[in-house]
Amino acid sequence: MNPSGSHDGGTPADWGRTSADYATHRPGPPASFYERLAELGIGVAGQRVLDLATGTGVLARQFARQGAVVHAVDVSAEQVETARRLAADERLDVEFSIGPAESLPWTEPTFDVATANQCWLYFDKPRVVGELRRVLGPRGRFATSHFSWVPRLDPVARATEELVLAFNPQWSSADWSGEVPARPRWVEGLVEVIDWFVYDEPIAFTRESWRGRIRACRGVGATLPDDEVEAFDAAHAELLERTVPETFTVLHRIDAHVFAFRA
Repeated sequence: MNPSGSHDGGTPADWGRTSADYATHRPGPPASFYERLAELGIGVAGQRVLDLATGTGVLARQFARQGAVVHAVDVSAEQVETARRLAADERLDVEFSIGPAESLPWTEPTFDVATANQCWLYFDKPRVVGELRRVLGPRGRFATSHFSWVPRLDPVARATEELVLAFNPQWSSADWSGEVPARPRWVEGLVEVIDWFVYDEPIAFTRESWRGRIRACRGVGATLPDDEVEAFDAAHAELLERTVPETFTVLHRIDAHVFAFRA
């Protein structure tokens, strides 16, 4: 999944439509990701963390398990409802709010760090940086991250992407090169990169869980009509039955950048 582009052919993604599959089948980053973030001072015990565009609260819940004090926001009411349910099921103390990252409700420094996983591409970056400067304070830090399969290195991902394109030719995220720059172009004049990491890890799936993961992607469940999602899923099931065993792995590239505000 290429982390680029917020719309496909002018059609906005409606992540609320994917909440059920998102919660069940869209895995968060592996344990190694959180360990590396903690080494960079993100998500540690006692820290006040703001998770932007939290989705179903994957990062927010893990930070809470690690002892952080977490508030998470998302523009989708359906996603927030699911996130609250999942946190309650684990008896995790996470505060959730509905709203865009470009308009945060706090008026003064309230958090130590902020995170934005698999979502920074959708934001008006200068506006969000301005909001974060206010709610984090001048010494605050924030991290953006991605957890993306690598179709040029993984045959299962490549075949699945070809099928997605057959149903949704406007999907713009296929054939990601895997390139992760040390210094993203958007930072110019806004923030400084103070640390970063990138590495690969094979992620285990079953045929069912990979189907659910792909239904929850932008090119399928978030944009296609329900009948086309159903037709795609049937074709995907047939493809997987022909080409992979019941359990398999898909290679993912995991990256994160930690930023500080410019003086």
